[in-house]
Amino acid sequence: MELQRQNLKTTSPLSLGRFHISEDYGFLLPNPLMPLLNCQFLKGYSERRLAHLVLSFITMGYVWQEGEAQPAEVLPRNLAVPFVEVSRDLGLPPILVHADLVLTNWTTRNSERPLDIRNLDTIFSFPGGESLRGFVLVTVLVEKAAVPGIKALVQAVNAMLQPSQDSLLQALQRLRLSIQDITRTLGQMHDNVDPDIFYAVIRIFLSGWKDNPAMPVGLIYEGVSTEPLKYSGGSAAQSTVLHAFDEFLGIRHSKESGNFLLNMRDYMPPSHKAFIEAIQSAPSLRDHVLSSGNGPLLTAYNQCVQALAELRSYHITMVTKYLITSAAKAKGRKLSHLPGPPQALEDRGTGGTSVLIFLKSVRNKTLEAILPQSG
Repeated sequence: MELQRQNLKTTSPLSLGRFHISEDYGFLLPNPLMPLLNCQFLKGYSERRLAHLVLSFITMGYVWQEGEAQPAEVLPRNLAVPFVEVSRDLGLPPILVHADLVLTNWTTRNSERPLDIRNLDTIFSFPGGESLRGFVLVTVLVEKAAVPGIKALVQAVNAMLQPSQDSLLQALQRLRLSIQDITRTLGQMHDNVDPDIFYAVIRIFLSGWKDNPAMPVGLIYEGVSTEPLKYSGGSAAQSTVLHAFDEFLGIRHSKESGNFLLNMRDYMPPSHKAFIEAIQSAPSLRDHVLSSGNGPLLTAYNQCVQALAELRSYHITMVTKYLITSAAKAKGRKLSHLPGPPQALEDRGTGGTSVLIFLKSVRNKTLEAILPQSG
């Protein structure tokens, strides 16, 4: 038996290649740099969205790894080329967008259980621990809370085309409830996101290279462009939800705020942007309500507008807590246990806006849309 074992051991001659050992480099991997990632191997829309998520996270980590004092000026070719390629395929810019950070970046722990924060996880993460997880996943739940509202828009538009006043009234009531649920869901930020961690650790990784004093000339995408390119950072204004609600309710924003919101639509998946445009080109709800002379319809419309204004007021209190108050605390050196917070975007959103001025403007213009009750 022992003789048989010995014979078996010596039947095949040894060669280094069998063990992935190089004749020239030994245990070193020869030429370890991999070839450029090739988007042709991605199968279908979902895989391309996931690829955009992966490459956007690597990009933000690379650019901001040394903090805002030393951001990268050049994105290396092996990252820039495939990122731009998959971005062009999707019609998205080559930077982290809301569609990456939130819409693509979630998974359930148990598919049989309800969609709540204890049963959710992020797929990719930045520094920020549980606060980063909370920030992303509460926003995922906000998007989920908007689903009945999005369905209500479709029901309402079809009800105006039929026309069916009863179906339209029902749709407006469903929309109001959805907006109120969004506001309640947003409140989960308080329990899941530490304001100091958000301000000092997380924000920089969501920041872009347009309207950002830390990167005034933008970022060179090596192998793509010899000139720096400029893109805005991730922003809640890149969510399609409130754009669609605004168009449906006929909210008209100031020129400056309106232009910013219009620019943010270029950071959405094109199909989502097309949904906003479909709502925009549908019959005017405001005109329909005014011409109908239907009291309950007018009341239901105003309740939707009021709920939207209340959501925006609540968002202002959140931003005050997580941005303005945290910035003041950081200035007072009360965050000594944390890295130095980003100064360049101190009073601005990661999308590059003067955040409180912008948010108050869109809230006030929302309130202006309330229709007068007759008699």
